[in-house]
Amino acid sequence: MAGIGIVIVIAAVICSMGVALYMYTQYQTNFISVQSGEAVIVGPVEYVVTFEGTSMGDEETQPENTFVKIKIIAHNISEELTKISGGQFYLVDESDVKHEAVYGGFSEEDLYVHPLEPGKPESWTTQFDVPYDENENYNIIIRPQKEQSTVDTALICIANC
Repeated sequence: MAGIGIVIVIAAVICSMGVALYMYTQYQTNFISVQSGEAVIVGPVEYVVTFEGTSMGDEETQPENTFVKIKIIAHNISEELTKISGGQFYLVDESDVKHEAVYGGFSEEDLYVHPLEPGKPESWTTQFDVPYDENENYNIIIRPQKEQSTVDTALICIANC
């Protein structure tokens, strides 16, 4: 009788470990690596990100270091309205330091939060305040919006790949 109980306990432990491993793999982040200018799909949006250069800001907004500017072309490939925001984009330097986008009225194309209609590609720019070195490697990370419910994350090399 005790032998059957031990077998049941061992089977239950093995089953629970199998379920835990399955759930872990379902929610593990899926990194998709591409080069600047290549299309990448994160959730319902197809992105093309390119390096636009550096700047020292304008009269109203001056960087602490240097602004690294990127161009974003986004195409909603789903049938539903979704949104895109500058908060989804991070610049990662060679030291793995993550920099958030800097918002300001730099141009008409500056990305803050924008609804993205199905089937209609749109383009914006955003910038990051970083201690820029033209010899370093820089990557852009695109994380999905919470309501886009995907585990995909894009890693786009924009400089010195």
